[in-house]
Amino acid sequence: MTLDRSQFAINTLQWTDLAKGWEYDDPAFLDKQPRVLREAAESGFSAVMMEVLPTQTIRAYRELLAENGLRAAPGYLQVPLPESHGVTLEPGSAAEFRWFDGVRRRADETHALGLDTIFLSAEMVTGGGMPRFDEAAGVGHAFDRARLEHYTDLLGRAAEILTAEGIRPAFHNHVGSWVETREEIEHVLAGIPDSVLGAGFDLGHLFWAGADVRGMLREHRDRIAALHIKDLDVDRVRALQASPGPYTRSTDNLFLEPGLGGVPLLDCLGELPAAFDGWIIVEVDRPSMEPLASARASWKWVESNFAAA
Repeated sequence: MTLDRSQFAINTLQWTDLAKGWEYDDPAFLDKQPRVLREAAESGFSAVMMEVLPTQTIRAYRELLAENGLRAAPGYLQVPLPESHGVTLEPGSAAEFRWFDGVRRRADETHALGLDTIFLSAEMVTGGGMPRFDEAAGVGHAFDRARLEHYTDLLGRAAEILTAEGIRPAFHNHVGSWVETREEIEHVLAGIPDSVLGAGFDLGHLFWAGADVRGMLREHRDRIAALHIKDLDVDRVRALQASPGPYTRSTDNLFLEPGLGGVPLLDCLGELPAAFDGWIIVEVDRPSMEPLASARASWKWVESNFAAA
């Protein structure tokens, strides 16, 4: 493994309160964003996961990164399932075409920030009516083969749009979404050609869902474009696997900064090809300490285990 510190970035999600919803969509976050980016840089990281707010221009975000001496790392894009929003799309209709407008917007943002990779995920609906979020997370609850086939088609369409724009989409798994187990992830990867869709696993979410993390990295090592990493309280994971519950309640005291839990992150990263040059995003969804302290602890782990560029 020849990873170096320049390949690590942090997701500023840990400065938000997910219990209150997706803060990035709130116009009030514009006033908070400069402090968040300043603290991210202060923690030691030189790059943050791209998150152009819907309430700002790409240029404004790029200038804010520059003011704090930060680079952008690949962002994250969710593809919504129409049925989860009470929508039925007629094939070939204008409405179906417009369903992917968010994909096109993310493509523009990615290019404007000098990137060529993006994480592509099934949407995690948090507003109610999503069984894996509201009832049982991490165990493939309410599995439906037809829905998985339909979602694979949607993800393939999004991946084709991104690939045509010269961007490498990397499939990103997430507990609480309709693609959370190894079997579901493998179905998506098998159904969409490698030339159109790469892999961008979240190691913590794989571990939570009971996947063989090292085995998946080994199997798809040449398809991996980027990764998310986090640590977990493994005793809590085992309890959740035995008795699953709603996503938000499950994440209480679950996520940890790298090196503070029981996920064998270094062993997992050791499965990457020797010449791997993609990004590794540290994402502690709900930090175990105050956000700046969490970011500093995360960077200390990077410094302790990886050489300077």
